Amino acid sequence: MHPSSLTGFVHSTEAGSAVDGPGLRYLIFLAGCAFRCVYCHNPDTWQTFPSQLQSVDRVIAQIEPYASWLKKTGGVTITGGEPMFQPDFTQALLHELKRLGLHTALDTQGYFASKLSDAWFDCVDLVLLDIKHIDEDAHRILTGGFSLEPVLATARRLGAMGKELWIRHVIVPGFTDRVDVAERLAQFVGSLPTVTRVELLPYHRLGREKWRALGLPYALEDVLPPDLALVERLRLPFRERGIETC
Repeated sequence: MHPSSLTGFVHSTEAGSAVDGPGLRYLIFLAGCAFRCVYCHNPDTWQTFPSQLQSVDRVIAQIEPYASWLKKTGGVTITGGEPMFQPDFTQALLHELKRLGLHTALDTQGYFASKLSDAWFDCVDLVLLDIKHIDEDAHRILTGGFSLEPVLATARRLGAMGKELWIRHVIVPGFTDRVDVAERLAQFVGSLPTVTRVELLPYHRLGREKWRALGLPYALEDVLPPDLALVERLRLPFRERGIETC
């Protein structure tokens, strides 16, 4: 089977995002994720069904009309869900996107990268790596039981490969809103040679209605978004290390 004829589960697409990589970007939301993060704002992407089964050719055909614009303004980000949940489909998409001359970004929690070869990442220009917590036990609580170490191993591996990294970290009151957590994360991030940006993202409740629509209990029902002054203080350990933080 030719890679462009591979099929995968696509939840949705979006054109014009300014917060998922450099510039304005076309987003491809893939379906399927093993993590069950308590603050997930896209729980509707966890399962592959009832998402649409699409071929790589079909997805690329939807992007081609935007290609000349995307070359000038940004590129394409594959997100989800978790792109590595469908590794063959994601790799084929990345290959075709590079054929169009587009900048590619992969938005991932990195847990499943150990199953993939270095060559799998050849067509990835930027990795947006979401580190949920820098403490093992807290990471398991936040993600539904998944270990932190495979994520950190992915970060180290991508750094050694020379892949540009943006680190994403959600500030969740009661979980990740402590200065000592920020200090530990900043120390780890500072050891990675290819990190060019850290995004400390304040927790929000925009996904709460999706949980309700799916009949799922929302564990953070009474948790409010963090104080923005606190978020600013949590940025200091990164800035002290010369890491661009927003």
